[in-house]
Amino acid sequence: MADTPGNGSTPTAGPALNSLAQYMKDFSFENPNAPRSLGPQEKGPNISIQVNVNARQLAETDFEVSLVLEGSAGEAADIMFKFELTYCGIFRLTNVPQEQQHPIVMIECPRLLFPFARQIIADGVRNGGFPPLYIDPIDFVGLYQQRVNELQANQNQPGVAQA
Repeated sequence: MADTPGNGSTPTAGPALNSLAQYMKDFSFENPNAPRSLGPQEKGPNISIQVNVNARQLAETDFEVSLVLEGSAGEAADIMFKFELTYCGIFRLTNVPQEQQHPIVMIECPRLLFPFARQIIADGVRNGGFPPLYIDPIDFVGLYQQRVNELQANQNQPGVAQA
């Protein structure tokens, strides 16, 4: 027997986040100094990784979220490898208040995409002839707060046009 409220009204559904699709939009891997870069190295390479999250609204409740990961190992002429991955998902938010949608889209959606993007990069680096690169977990809450703080700082600066 279904649970119904005692006042005879129909139950309302709670907030929901659904992943409708996930896909690799762009992936590039470069191994510019092969085969020289594949040999034993004197020391571990300097690895740098940049993370960016973008979102665009597709419909009233649907959003495309892009997780962009760019990285490299080595420096200048001694670059071992470089990669760039844009991994996307289509997400549906239902029964989520408007003021809560932006944080969910920019924090929870990339958090759901990250394990898949991480594996694609690890496999790509391994297929390029190197040990797999497993990127450490990313603090999407911290990234979101940093981006919000930067936007607020820019809006509070004199002479900066506000959009």
